[in-house]
Amino acid sequence: MHALTDGPRRAERRTDKRPLAGVLAANTISIAGSSLTLIGVPWFVLQTTGSAGRAGVVAFCATLPVIVAALVGGPVIDRIGRRRVSVASDLISGLSVGAIPLLHHAGVLEFWMLCALMAVGGLVHTPGLTARAVLLPNLAEHAGTTITRAAGLYDAVSRGARMIGAAVAGLLIAAFGAETVLLLDAATFGASALLVTALLRGVPAAEPQRTTGKVSFGAYRAELAEGWAFMTRTRLLLGVTVMVMMTNGLDQGWSSVLLPVHGREALGGATAIGLMISLFGGFALLGALFYGMWGERFPRRAVFTAAFLLSGATRYVVAALTDTTLPLAVTMALAGLGAGMLNPILTTVMYEQVPEALRSRVSGVATAGCELTMPMGGLAAGLLVDGFGVTTALLLFGGTYLLTTLAPMVFPAWRGLDEGPDGGPAGGPEISRTEPALPGSAREASSPHPSAR
Repeated sequence: MHALTDGPRRAERRTDKRPLAGVLAANTISIAGSSLTLIGVPWFVLQTTGSAGRAGVVAFCATLPVIVAALVGGPVIDRIGRRRVSVASDLISGLSVGAIPLLHHAGVLEFWMLCALMAVGGLVHTPGLTARAVLLPNLAEHAGTTITRAAGLYDAVSRGARMIGAAVAGLLIAAFGAETVLLLDAATFGASALLVTALLRGVPAAEPQRTTGKVSFGAYRAELAEGWAFMTRTRLLLGVTVMVMMTNGLDQGWSSVLLPVHGREALGGATAIGLMISLFGGFALLGALFYGMWGERFPRRAVFTAAFLLSGATRYVVAALTDTTLPLAVTMALAGLGAGMLNPILTTVMYEQVPEALRSRVSGVATAGCELTMPMGGLAAGLLVDGFGVTTALLLFGGTYLLTTLAPMVFPAWRGLDEGPDGGPAGGPEISRTEPALPGSAREASSPHPSAR
């Protein structure tokens, strides 16, 4: 009798969808909250200081720790436990964001405190996203679904959360001010922590992995050296990393300084900024879906080049030459459509070019490399705006972006985009698709990817 009842219970546990639903919901709430910060913090700095340069300094402080988190995150997350890391990340992020308006209301907020709070948030936020992302294969199996379907849901809700969060942020800032938006962001981190605490309890993959090796500086150095050596020998991967490193830095300057300043001076305020970011995110989701359905019919290098040209310099040039909302809104929609096609191509290239045993090492180096210029992007944008004005800064950034995205048309190594791992045409059955690259993970076979802009 016990044998008859125990089997169904085990089957029921194996197909429990609540942990997967909990991670998707937590990620949706957390990313939507981060979209509030993306608009709320630059707007808060511009309102309280009036300085684009100081907005750039805050962006520098917020993004520099992300590089450190990308390099050292994976083994530490496994040893502490993914559920604990996710919860701690959300709680610390919520406290760091919520402290900004509270300290400002009390009249004690200094500029260095704002920078320090943003640095703490930047340091802990990426490990939380990574901890949830690397659970997807296990949660998909637990829910009785495929990894591909789970990854598709994960990406869809992430993009949707960014789109909705940006729109809500613009409206709330216009109605209630940036301080209220930052308090709401803190509350979203708390809600995410509660969901993960409640719904991931008892999932073995979410608990500490005691079998992982000892974490040491020597081990990290050896992994980084091995990943760096492989990447420098593979010219296509090196070219991808350098190109995305440049564009990520430029995009950071756009999102943290140039778009907020342009929105304040020419577009009418935070509502317009939220609209622009939402249009970009919504059409990026469409671009990813379109590429998934029809992308493999076309040469990858041509699609990649066209998508980057469409999503890159056009935004900067149109913003510099117009002071109305409609032209930039149309440009942002088209740019998002192109941007949505980039990550699927980069992910496939990573799978084709890197042996499975080296993926974590190579992707750790590539991810850190791609994020290397992000702190400098915001800082440079702020200094250029203060020194030469927003129009000049936009044109300089746009020109640099255009030159960068011409690389696939100029350098021979980029022809490898259209070649498979055996030197034949790309897209053959030899491509490994056993598990998807997970966004935000520096240790789980992730590909270098453009920033969310």
